[in-house]
Amino acid sequence: MGIKQSKPTTPTRRWQSYADFAELTTDKPTKSLLVPLPRTGGRDAYGHVSSRFRGGGHKRQYRLVDFYRRDKAGIKAVVKTVEYDPNRSSRISLVEYADGERRYILWPDGLKVGDEIMAGPEAEVKLGNAMPLRSIPPGAMIHNIELNKGRGGQIVRSAGSAAIIQAKEGERAHVKLPSGEVRLVELDCWATIGQMGNVDHHAISIGKAGRSRWMGRKPHVRGVAMNPIDHPHGGGEGKSGQGNPHPVSPWGWHTKGRKTRKPVKYSDRLIVKRRS
Repeated sequence: MGIKQSKPTTPTRRWQSYADFAELTTDKPTKSLLVPLPRTGGRDAYGHVSSRFRGGGHKRQYRLVDFYRRDKAGIKAVVKTVEYDPNRSSRISLVEYADGERRYILWPDGLKVGDEIMAGPEAEVKLGNAMPLRSIPPGAMIHNIELNKGRGGQIVRSAGSAAIIQAKEGERAHVKLPSGEVRLVELDCWATIGQMGNVDHHAISIGKAGRSRWMGRKPHVRGVAMNPIDHPHGGGEGKSGQGNPHPVSPWGWHTKGRKTRKPVKYSDRLIVKRRS
């Protein structure tokens, strides 16, 4: 697992870098765990563009990743492969349980083919095992954390991310997230031991516009480059900003600095320390 630098055969290739994929063990996914993934092009159910600057990109199939793992408590599994997933920055692993069932899980850094993992309160605190926070000692690195008991892992799932249990108080644990935020999570919520794999993902340089188009990202047009009918910042002679107004969205909403979080939110009481 590392970063490869492209040879400067063109101006864009000069700064382009990509993963060496050294940790992958196969390039053929398990067909029974694939489902079609229709592309929306940023449009909602009515065909209206609800998310701008999206569309195109390479075809993908969705890998059915098991974020839950509760229904396999107490059953041992063996890691079969480490694979690439086009739908997320992290890698995934195919595991085969003792009862013969195969599932995909998120691949933690350091987990190898042939390793044995297990889920459940009685599982050993080791890499790849999933269990309630109640069974995990403070100071351990965790990922794929539940926010609500029985809902499955929701946070800390991207490449290279990890959270740390700082302390336990009553029926909740103080969990420090990758952003720096400290949050209270119920001890009955589950998490997986270890740090997410593909830790060098943050250092990859896209290098050229075409590579963004492969991922379905279209050019983000500036408001000042538009006409007045298309954006409040549009129009004017030359590079005009219409008198340097406060930045707004195409619909006139203030942006870049305006707080959008509701004054009172139920989950606020679970935040011990803000990330800022």
